[in-house]
Amino acid sequence: MKALRGAVAAFSLALMFAPLPGAAQSRQETLADVRAQVTQLGNEMASLKAELMSTGAVSRPGGATILERLEAIELELMRLTGRTEDLELRVNRVVNDGTNRLGDLEFRIVELEGGDVSSIGSSAPLGGDKPSAAAPAVPAPQAKPAANDQATLDRARAVLGQGDFRAAEDLLATFAQSFPDSELSGEALFLRGEALEGLGDQKAAAHSYLEGFSSYPAGPQAAESLFRLGRALGRLGQVNEACITLTEVGLRYPGHPAEDQAYAERQALQCP
Repeated sequence: MKALRGAVAAFSLALMFAPLPGAAQSRQETLADVRAQVTQLGNEMASLKAELMSTGAVSRPGGATILERLEAIELELMRLTGRTEDLELRVNRVVNDGTNRLGDLEFRIVELEGGDVSSIGSSAPLGGDKPSAAAPAVPAPQAKPAANDQATLDRARAVLGQGDFRAAEDLLATFAQSFPDSELSGEALFLRGEALEGLGDQKAAAHSYLEGFSSYPAGPQAAESLFRLGRALGRLGQVNEACITLTEVGLRYPGHPAEDQAYAERQALQCP
């Protein structure tokens, strides 16, 4: 029995003076991971507490028993669990609010274009379905683009680079009609927005950028499309919507070059 008490006391002291799990974890760790670790530690505490109660409390220097110390740690675990749940609720509220704002923005753009607002689908959730840094998802293999849609896009890109915005827009409009399911559609919508901007049609350009971003939120042009959508809205006088959109660039694509462009545009628009 003396050996058992010595082992229990040693384990208890380790729990008291060791840092709580999660204190030195990477920032990539999710709230769910933290909560799971707190719950696991709570279960271990309950088990140890039951064993101490059956064998008797062991006194520590200073008057407090190990059982009393365990009760104090248990209260702290309860506080941390409540804090974790509160943070999770706040994150969910931010995601829902951002997603709703994007949906409202898409509605306004379609309304400005005179389009059919009933055809608007659900907005992509704020933050997208990004894989965690600890376990990046392996992209699924995709079919190689057909030669004709690749050739059409290459031709449009070359014409756009020569400054012939009308010819480029015509080619990209043909691309959209001829290859609606092409994996190159995201880039085509982005280039069409550029061509429309070159023609001075900011409203149509904003619609093209919005369609490209909302249809392909994880595509290579998504961050730049979102930035250009915000910029176009600012030029159309929709300053509040422009500020909201430009803020989303940094939230959805932190570290992307478009984040700095969006910040500069927000400064120019004097966004709050």
